[in-house]
Amino acid sequence: MKVGLFFGSFNPIHIGHMIVAQTMLDSTFIDELWFVVSPQNPFKRNNNLLHEFDRLDMVEAAIASNAKFRTSDIEFNLPKPNYTAHTLAILSEKHPDKEFSLIIGGDNLASFHKWKNYKTILEHHDLLVYPRPNSKKSEIEISDKVHFIEAPLLDISATFIRSNIKNGHSIKYLVPTEVEDFIARKKFYQ
Repeated sequence: MKVGLFFGSFNPIHIGHMIVAQTMLDSTFIDELWFVVSPQNPFKRNNNLLHEFDRLDMVEAAIASNAKFRTSDIEFNLPKPNYTAHTLAILSEKHPDKEFSLIIGGDNLASFHKWKNYKTILEHHDLLVYPRPNSKKSEIEISDKVHFIEAPLLDISATFIRSNIKNGHSIKYLVPTEVEDFIARKKFYQ
C-alpha cells in the first residue's frame, strides 16, 4: 500500500490542508494519506500552539468522514529534536508493507537540501509537491523522485484563523465544521 505523509502542526487544521490532502489522493498514486501531527518543539516555545493531543483530536474530527485519511502521533514519543528522516525510518520499520511518500509544499522543496539526511529521504521516498505562494525554485526539482501535483494555490494560514478567533471574527468556511465546533466548545485561541 502506498501512503502519503502530510506533516504539520495543524494548529488548527483548515480547509487548505483538507483540499491539498484530497487533491493528493485524487491526483497521485497514493492509496491513503496520513496526517502526521508534529509535537511541540521543546526548544521553541510557542504560546499559540495547542497541546499536541488537542491538535490530533481536531485532525481526527476533520477527517472522520474520509476512510482514506488517517492520523499519526508517531512523533509524540520520539526524542526531540526529531527529524523527518528519522520519522520515515521508524514508520518504514513499523510498517514494512507500506511505501511512504512525503507531501510537502513548494516552499519546503526550496530548502529541502538543508534537511537532515535529505539524500537518504530522496533515495527511499518520493516527494509529492503542491504549489505554495512565492515558492522558489530548487535544484532537487530535477530528481525523478519529485512529483509536482497540480493543486489549487491557497494562501490560508492557521495564523490568520487564530487571529480571527482572538478578534471575535468568524472562521466559518476556513476550517471544517467539525473543527469550528471543536474550537468553540473548547474555547481555543481566545
